Amino acid sequence: MNASPHSETGEACCDTAAPPAKTRDHRTGHQIRIGVMGSAGGELSAESLALCRRLGGEIARRGCCLLTGACPGLPHEAVLGAKENGGHVVGISPGMNLREHVEMFDSPYEQYDVLIYTGLGLMGRELVNIYSSDVVVIVGGRSGTLGEFSIAYESGKLIGVLTGTGGVAEGLQALEASLGKATGAQVVYGGDPEALVEQLLDRHRSGRYVCPCLPENLLREGEKGGG
Repeated sequence: MNASPHSETGEACCDTAAPPAKTRDHRTGHQIRIGVMGSAGGELSAESLALCRRLGGEIARRGCCLLTGACPGLPHEAVLGAKENGGHVVGISPGMNLREHVEMFDSPYEQYDVLIYTGLGLMGRELVNIYSSDVVVIVGGRSGTLGEFSIAYESGKLIGVLTGTGGVAEGLQALEASLGKATGAQVVYGGDPEALVEQLLDRHRSGRYVCPCLPENLLREGEKGGG
């Protein structure tokens, strides 16, 4: 596979590891989808890029599906890390087709296993990003990422925030404390990508977190302690 021209590192990316066994939600049987949302542009430090690459690699090693907004920047670095570790990656494009995706939105496409074209633009596709993720991880970010955090919080999602990646990720803990609204969302903060993924999956599978998006019968199962 050729290197994407949008890779922040310029390195070729391909499947270098055998695909790990899929990690499935014990209630639905679906592969757990972890959405990574964050800075597509701006000044991105080498440290934040490295953290996101590790994040994507750990999501893949844990057998989860990585979902992003199919954008460049920090989320794409997670994509590269996932593909290096045999992961399965889904991109939610703002464009209505590949031409728009590449030419209008200047976004990568080569490393994705599945690209879903929404035609909804940058802000419209944020809803699809969040609603399609079992767990959402915020990395860096600007106003668009803050919007994705807000959608995830309002939807009662399990959210991870990878600190040390700059942007809004550094201020979300203080912001969360001021929200004063119980939505069912749970937010986990951490600066170590591997430990953050472990914490999120442990909480997701333990029954200590149950998404309010589940049907009533599965919600009742979660209230009994889940897995």
